[in-house]
Amino acid sequence: MNRRAIAALFATMTLIAPALATAQSDWPARSVRVIVPYPPGGPSDSSTRIVMERVAALLRQPIVIENKGGAGGMIGAEAAKSAAPDGYTFLMVTTAMVCITHHLQPIPFDPEKDFVTVGRMATSWGAMAVHPSLPTKTMGEFVAYAKANPGKINFGSAGQATITHLIGEMLKLEAGIDMVHVPYKGSAPATQGLLANQVQVQFDSTVLPHIKAGTLRALAMLGDTRWPQLPDLATTKEQGYEKSGAQSWFGIVAPAGTPQAAIDRMAKVMAQAIAEPDTQTKLDNAGLRPTWLDAAAFRATITAETKTYGDIIRRGNIKAQ
Repeated sequence: MNRRAIAALFATMTLIAPALATAQSDWPARSVRVIVPYPPGGPSDSSTRIVMERVAALLRQPIVIENKGGAGGMIGAEAAKSAAPDGYTFLMVTTAMVCITHHLQPIPFDPEKDFVTVGRMATSWGAMAVHPSLPTKTMGEFVAYAKANPGKINFGSAGQATITHLIGEMLKLEAGIDMVHVPYKGSAPATQGLLANQVQVQFDSTVLPHIKAGTLRALAMLGDTRWPQLPDLATTKEQGYEKSGAQSWFGIVAPAGTPQAAIDRMAKVMAQAIAEPDTQTKLDNAGLRPTWLDAAAFRATITAETKTYGDIIRRGNIKAQ
């Protein structure tokens, strides 16, 4: 290439570079799509709509929530993976989608390679509840009773290999107890089973209204944060069970190759939206708590929890349905 051609190339690059920078700094220039890979109405949908409603106002561009349910979130995830990585498609993900399912069956994407993290939005409140006939009022008493009665306590879950199943398996391993898992077709049916004493314990968010009504007894809040509506109820962590308080969270990722400027701007505005009292009130009313994590912290959480759940699945010899 001669000097004249090189000079012409540099001149062209000089003209293009500011245009690209301007395009990135002006993101978004049109509506943004967020795929929710579950049907409308659940916590994954609610958390996304609550946060994105405020994000849209801050960005001054519409955000279209597209529900693509099916196959445990895999249909929506595959659609997002196949989308152009232009900064105008994002995907809501859950704990199960990116930390659990691939330990049990093949999935159509690689959580590490096919998506980049943007941020975590919220986490479901949940509790460990028992039937009132069980003579236990704390986790310590429950563990002692379970050790004295191996195999006689049934615990209900939303289904085989769901997070509500794995929490029970975590407690079995951590406390050295033997319980019988009874999978239901969803959390609500499992709670009905608990109310009917078909099972004696459940780890879920659907128990909370019944705890407040006094028809179920709470032994602990899951995780490391007390529920403001029951401030005297200690957490699993406070009662000495570090690993048995897992909770389901909801976050946003983008297809690999998405411009960093779009990811950074979306993350910045999401953090701003989640910090606002009105957003926090709406999340609380939906049974969620704001638990913002930036992209790096969110990725670290996914990596750590993927290892934890994989270990539980292997040690418990848990299989998919």
